Parts: sequence; structure tokens; C-alpha cells
Amino acid sequence: MKKKVEKLLFEALAENPELFLVDWSINAQNQIEVLVDGDNGLPMEEIVKISRHIEHNLDREEEDFALTVSSPGVTHPLETPRQFKKNVGRLLKVKTKDNGELKARLNEVFEDGIELTWKQREKKPVGKGKHTVEKKEKIPFNDIKKAVVQIEI
Repeated sequence: MKKKVEKLLFEALAENPELFLVDWSINAQNQIEVLVDGDNGLPMEEIVKISRHIEHNLDREEEDFALTVSSPGVTHPLETPRQFKKNVGRLLKVKTKDNGELKARLNEVFEDGIELTWKQREKKPVGKGKHTVEKKEKIPFNDIKKAVVQIEI
């Protein structure tokens, strides 16, 4: 069943190149969960199209299943480079594999990672006191443990 669902999922996504798969799974009870996103958002009609394409091409008489197709919520971690590209300019909370944590703006996305910028108070090189400096850091995707968009008010 897994191969068939995967084939149907990719067929449905091929109909709209702005859509992309974030994640999907099927468990032992045949509960199918699909997370899809879009470069310019994810209209409800697209979720319905994907759901119908999968559901109408599986036989419930052969195997019973439950299907959920949705978009990742705002608190769902970013998982694919395409999700990062969609969120350039937004504030992220990034945890790295060495247990570092940054709250910074997503400045740019590269093939192998991201660039973050943030402001930080540091001691002045000369004299007393502190001044604000802009920091910039490139982080490879394989060093990112978790990255979540932060809601700004």
C-alpha cells in the first residue's frame, strides 16, 4: 500500500508545481498523514484535490485506511529547503546540533544551508560601554536540529 500511496501523492503534486511535499507517513493501522506546502501558500482547494486523488484511487474494499492531508502549522518546524526559501525575511528560532540556539532573521537560502542575521549588544572595541552590531552566520542544513518560524506582533 505504501508504494501505491506514494505514487498517487506524487501524481497529485505534479498537477501544481507550486506545491511540494513536506512529509508523509503511513502507520500499521493504515492511517495516512500527508503534509503539503506551497510556494505561495496552500489553498484549501489544493488540499481537497490531493486528498481526493489519493482517496479515489485506493480501494477501501481491499484495505481500510484513514487519510489526512494538511499544511504544516506555523509551529511546525521547517524541514525542506523549499520551506526555508518560502520564509526568507521571517524571524526563526534555530537549534543547532551542537545545542546552540539562535533567534535570527532568515536572510538567504543556499543549496547547502541558510544565512541568518541578528543584532547583538557587544563591548565597544575602544572605551567603555556597549554598542549594537549586526551578526551574520551561515548554517548548513545538516547542522540544523530544528528551525521554527517565530510569530511577530
